[in-house]
Amino acid sequence: VEKPGRYCGGEFNSIVKHDPEFRVAISYPDLYEIGMANHGLRILYDVANAVDGCACERVFSVADDMRDRLAADSIPLFTLESRTPLCECGLVSFNASHELLYTNILQILDLGRIPLHRTDRSEKDPFVCAGGDAVSNPGPLSAFIDFFCVGEGEESYPEVIRVLMEEKRKNSSRAATLERLSKVEGVIVSD
Repeated sequence: VEKPGRYCGGEFNSIVKHDPEFRVAISYPDLYEIGMANHGLRILYDVANAVDGCACERVFSVADDMRDRLAADSIPLFTLESRTPLCECGLVSFNASHELLYTNILQILDLGRIPLHRTDRSEKDPFVCAGGDAVSNPGPLSAFIDFFCVGEGEESYPEVIRVLMEEKRKNSSRAATLERLSKVEGVIVSD
């Protein structure tokens, strides 16, 4: 892999939590260098990690050489902090600041072994959400995203995580969890 530092983690100020109750993968869906320059991602990373029992970890789109390596070795895309495969997280969320990132979202889901279409996801699959400027019209992504967070994410994101954690404790179904999420201000559930 040409630039392995993109996939290693371990930077100063990264937050590593061992054995959290709930693991969230957060992504600015572009290469590491571009994603880490996004201030919204950094804010949401800190806000989510402040929720008791939650570990928020980062994941980014990969370059062709890493994509080929993951496929050749049958390795699912993983988070930087704990190398957790995305399919083992409780929530995978995207900061979509513009429409050109849509295909990168699909790449990340595919490499993370998460069914692309929300209707194909099972009770064991993570929830997938998106926020940011490019979701003011959620229509183009609604086949792939379970729910959208519109508005100021730093206000609704912790509440979304707490709801997901509570519903997981109760062993609620996806449908029941999405119904409860639909009542959170700023959340739009795909239908």
